[in-house]
Amino acid sequence: MTPAPTSRRRLRAGTVLTYLSLIAATLVVLLPLAVVLLTSLKTAEEVSEGGALSLPGDWLNFRNYATAFTDGHLLAAFGNTAFILLFSLAGTVIIGSMTAYAVDRFDFRAKKAVMALFLVATLVPAVTTQVATFQVVNGFGLVDTRWAPILLYMGTDIVSVYIFLQFIRSIPRSLDEAARLDGANAFTIYRKIILPLLKPAIATVVIIKGITTYNDFYIPFLYLHSEDLGTISTALFRFKGPFGAHWEAISAGAILVILPTLVVFLLLQRWIYNGFAQGATK
Repeated sequence: MTPAPTSRRRLRAGTVLTYLSLIAATLVVLLPLAVVLLTSLKTAEEVSEGGALSLPGDWLNFRNYATAFTDGHLLAAFGNTAFILLFSLAGTVIIGSMTAYAVDRFDFRAKKAVMALFLVATLVPAVTTQVATFQVVNGFGLVDTRWAPILLYMGTDIVSVYIFLQFIRSIPRSLDEAARLDGANAFTIYRKIILPLLKPAIATVVIIKGITTYNDFYIPFLYLHSEDLGTISTALFRFKGPFGAHWEAISAGAILVILPTLVVFLLLQRWIYNGFAQGATK
């Protein structure tokens, strides 16, 4: 039985709208990247005189990349970012999984209050508490040290706690009871049973937290004042002067910053998709 003409027209219209939406979404994503790439290959005169999508005079003009890498101290910035990223992710995984394990597996009087406070903490904008947070961090003498952003990244990720909590709730309590019969204490159960079963949750948290930390500008700009401690986001900000910005150097630096994340995404895209999918279905 062949479909009616009206049904065929609707099917074709739906297909056309699907492709148009995909093309529009592709343009929205790729057009800014194309502008940044073209700008990174232009001279300062070409940037000021030409349009955003105007072509560079020399496609092999890599002087802006050299300027961004040397004057922007990107090598040191990558090192600082990697140091902060490593300790932040490790601390987030340990603290978040331990907190979720304690909340789910132990019964205590203030359990509901703790969960309510976690929920309230996610609703409070971080900007509103930055004055008090800065005073606390400054009181500990951690301003202008790498440990200031590390501690802030580790201690403010309530979303990771909820992700771990959803995964831990899917782990049968019978495993804990069997381990206790063998003489295991709470920490041993967490280390040998719970943590190995949280690999999908850890992948999800590492992906989400890693992207957020890598791209964050506000906290490094607020707490890391020395140029030697700059991250990749604050390193690019050095090309912004009081009388204008060197957009060609900023664009070249942005391409250099994007490349590592692009390579990591292409190599680990299967695990990234699996981590998001499993995190969403728990």
